Amino acid sequence: MHTDNPYQNPYNFTKYIEAYEPLKNHVVLNPSGQETIHFSDSNAVYALNKAMLLADYSLEDYVLPKGYLIPPVPGRLDYLLYLREFLLKRFNLSAKKPLKGLDMGSGANAIYCILGAQHFGWSMVGAESDAKAVEIAKKNIQRSKALNDRIEIRLQENKQFLFKHMIQPNDSFDFSVCNPPFHSSKEEALKGSIKKHRNLGSGLNSPSELLNFEGQANELWCNGGEALFIKRLIKESVGYKSQVRLFSSLVSKEESLPSIQKQLKKAKAIFTVLPMEIGNKISRIVVWWFE
Repeated sequence: MHTDNPYQNPYNFTKYIEAYEPLKNHVVLNPSGQETIHFSDSNAVYALNKAMLLADYSLEDYVLPKGYLIPPVPGRLDYLLYLREFLLKRFNLSAKKPLKGLDMGSGANAIYCILGAQHFGWSMVGAESDAKAVEIAKKNIQRSKALNDRIEIRLQENKQFLFKHMIQPNDSFDFSVCNPPFHSSKEEALKGSIKKHRNLGSGLNSPSELLNFEGQANELWCNGGEALFIKRLIKESVGYKSQVRLFSSLVSKEESLPSIQKQLKKAKAIFTVLPMEIGNKISRIVVWWFE
């Protein structure tokens, strides 16, 4: 976890229950006697993350319908912290400089936009191709006045494109982020959900319940999985290199890196991979730019 991440210590459940009282129904004691929740229970995970958004980021309310991807706040914040550190050092920017970011595939939760706006004071644009997700994200932004002037959610009506139509002619962004669909099929996504439940020590439920714990279809899988999705990002990014200072994406699977790096070399991009680790989960961020 990044050294500036405030979630390195045990959760303050007293504060979070005060912010969102229903969380108290999910708090249990672990073998060491510390308060925690069952992280295999999607209702408990949602309650905790909603409480964190209300208590730590001054949201007035936050509603995410069941079945949509629940954003783990500490992990999403870690991505932004590592990206900010690299961006400031690589481009010699002042830590006080107000940044503007683009979230590719912001989803219904729009978590990167919310954290960018509330934790860092950035201006954020979320790009999303699912109309229902855009509607949900916009309603959450409208619920908190502090977000209204800092976040804009744009609907990508043509799913053949990623950046096109989302970056307008007069736009200029300091960075883009992306949490791509990791799996290549529904079957692969289901296997991942089952593995996650087993690791969390939970009983296995129906396939629909397992996938609902993880997210909607477009949040979970796409043809070719994360490698092909990120390669599409790279190909399109060439056309917007004068408008985005630094492009980035999470890469969940290490085996995806070789094909991604090959595409980056083909695009004549400068790139590096930033390691990221939270608990037992090892991930990475690929960042690229053009000169």
